[in-house]
Amino acid sequence: MAAHELLLTLAIVAVALLPSPAAEAYPWVICGPSTYTAKSHYLANINRIGATLPKNASQSPVLFATAKVGAAPDQVWALALCRGDANASYCFACLDQAFQDLPNACPFSKEATVFYDSCVLHYSNIHSRPTDGSTYSQSRPVRNIFNATVEPARFQRLVAALVNATVSYAVYNSTRLYASGEAGFDREFPKVYAWAQCTPDLTPARCRDCLVQNMDYLADLFTDSIGARVVGMRCSYRYDTVPFFDGPVMVRLAGTSASSPAPASAPASSGEPASAPAGVPNVLTPVTAAGKDPNYSTEAADIDSVDSMLIDISTLRAATVDFSEINKLGEGGFGSVYKRTLPNGEDIAVKRLSKGSAQGVEELKNELALVAKLKHKNLVTLVGVCLEQQERLLVYEFVPGRSLDKIIFDTERREQLDWVHRYKIINGIARGMQYLHEDSQLKVVHRDLKASNILLDNDMNPKISDFGLARLFGRDQTQAVTNRVVGTYGYMAPEYATRGNYSVKSDAFSFGVMVLEILTGRKNNDIYNSQQSENLLTMMWEHWTAGTVLSMMDLSMRSSFSESEALKCIHIGLLCVQGSPADRPVMSSVVMMLGSESVSLRAPSKPTFYGRNNVGANSSIASTSNLLDGPRDSI
Repeated sequence: MAAHELLLTLAIVAVALLPSPAAEAYPWVICGPSTYTAKSHYLANINRIGATLPKNASQSPVLFATAKVGAAPDQVWALALCRGDANASYCFACLDQAFQDLPNACPFSKEATVFYDSCVLHYSNIHSRPTDGSTYSQSRPVRNIFNATVEPARFQRLVAALVNATVSYAVYNSTRLYASGEAGFDREFPKVYAWAQCTPDLTPARCRDCLVQNMDYLADLFTDSIGARVVGMRCSYRYDTVPFFDGPVMVRLAGTSASSPAPASAPASSGEPASAPAGVPNVLTPVTAAGKDPNYSTEAADIDSVDSMLIDISTLRAATVDFSEINKLGEGGFGSVYKRTLPNGEDIAVKRLSKGSAQGVEELKNELALVAKLKHKNLVTLVGVCLEQQERLLVYEFVPGRSLDKIIFDTERREQLDWVHRYKIINGIARGMQYLHEDSQLKVVHRDLKASNILLDNDMNPKISDFGLARLFGRDQTQAVTNRVVGTYGYMAPEYATRGNYSVKSDAFSFGVMVLEILTGRKNNDIYNSQQSENLLTMMWEHWTAGTVLSMMDLSMRSSFSESEALKCIHIGLLCVQGSPADRPVMSSVVMMLGSESVSLRAPSKPTFYGRNNVGANSSIASTSNLLDGPRDSI
């Protein structure tokens, strides 16, 4: 039985609802007092939103979307959010079911909310904005009818600490405002699990305020309960003694010993007081300078030795038939890449770095240990390393599809990419870059984001590859300068190409270029075509100002694309290629723009483009290099 199905079964048989005006059964519903008549168009407008919103939310990288249709007094505004661990198909099914159930559960109610285990749907005749704090009160407490009987006081302390840490992670360490956690307890309940989430359009401060309000239920109503939750339109949290979420655990607590005293209350991170019952730690304890709660550890908190990833060179020589040309996938300035299968049946890609590097083995191992911590579905994963016999071999997961450039710029293959796939690829790249810049513990600037470094699997899911030029930033670092500019013409931000300044905003520029290439099927100005009078960015800007920008869309899609989504993507692409780094959005904002219909986008200005013929004579530019096999930048 799947985890979501098990969750649904457990919810039905073991969870009792606290008294409330709505029906006391799963799913949980809140019906508002304002009503519409049978003759109005209100229900028709609900159904109109229901035809598109589940798809928009499930295809969003943050599993969130809002929509508005109709005119007053029958205008309907709706919000849809799925739990952060849900996959797209389950998210769609949950929200689609919600649109079928809610009008029947709240007949003729203009305002209604339904909560399932993995999604929430709300609609109203009033547009609820993220700044409207009154929406925080639209929540519902639910508890398990069974209580902990062995050491209930210690169980309470553990639950409070775990929920506190999970909420803190969601607020301070995740731009998605989502976190999952677990803690060990005892034989009665080996582990306790927790989850916290806000709608991703809230600021961290408002997410915190929302969760703090709902945490009041923890001691008042959930005492000793082995499972409980508060579900809300804007924020929710839950704990349970049975696993109920999929995906990785973000927060791990070692648990509390039998003799541990109740933790003392601590002031909230924002400096504002947040009341907590005696013996229960306050929500959101102070965070360290690195942005982490000192009371919990995460899987990426400590950088492990890369020794556990070492692969014997004899294994790789056998797998590649001693690096035979017949097994070579490609070759570049970094070296060669080979595709083979390990004895356990796993397909791998082996990158053989070119020799002559002055970088020491220990320095390389430390750096690889950092790169190995990058785990995301939209990143190619490093699975092993070999540092023997003067060889430096990096082993990556093998991605069966081609690189994006081999498809998007090929007149025949590009027809494989319809609008749904292109929008999916743009979203996936944005989500992977958000992880690198903001969600991982490392803060990585890629520096060579381009179509040839995006690999597509058999389902056209994008994976960002080739971190050869990447640089690690400190959590508080915003930019750096190099006297050795490396990268690819056509994708380099102007401040990087001319002055060597790079940051997450220079990656945003490269992302914007790639978005416009994906939409049009055209290459931007590059080293092979640097003298053309107009580059892609200039052409897109001119058509944007003339109102004819959709004429630039790739003809291979035969106009079978969503004009509104296409215009939004073009708009985002133009914002990303603005001349000033300060005018470009960060990637979390890009993900939010892609996933929401209600976010207002500011008007772009004319982009600045620097191709090969624009670069000053004093700049030293290498078209290819490698972080693991070349001189270090001075930063």
